[in-house]
Amino acid sequence: MTRLLFVLPLLLLGNAPVTSTITIDVSGLRNKVGTVYLCMTAKPKVFPRGCDADPDRRVAAIKASDADEVTLRDVAPGRYAIVLLHDENGNKKMDMSLFLPREGFGFSRDAPVRMSAPKFDAAAFDVTAGKPVHMTMKVRYL
Repeated sequence: MTRLLFVLPLLLLGNAPVTSTITIDVSGLRNKVGTVYLCMTAKPKVFPRGCDADPDRRVAAIKASDADEVTLRDVAPGRYAIVLLHDENGNKKMDMSLFLPREGFGFSRDAPVRMSAPKFDAAAFDVTAGKPVHMTMKVRYL
């Protein structure tokens, strides 16, 4: 009987899904005004502009004054990409001047921005079960 009580918790843990934590160091904010929004998706077709269309997305909204480090917990294994917005005026969208962003933005893996936002594969990173991910995302301003 005591053996059964010892083994039972191990059996139950064996069936529990193993998740990971993603810690993001945010660098390059030009000020501490407004909010920093993150959206993480596993769907290449919606990245980066349509992240809100992904019902399985993971989002975070942090006051810019507290956005030095952002943590996403209980992330299932998979391939993901993250887009970041520094919304300085609080209107919850990227403000544009002609075709150029007026507010800060960033992408996982510091994916380069050329004539447009990077594709999913340029920003994608892998999450492995039980292995924490730590990255730095640099905020850019044009």
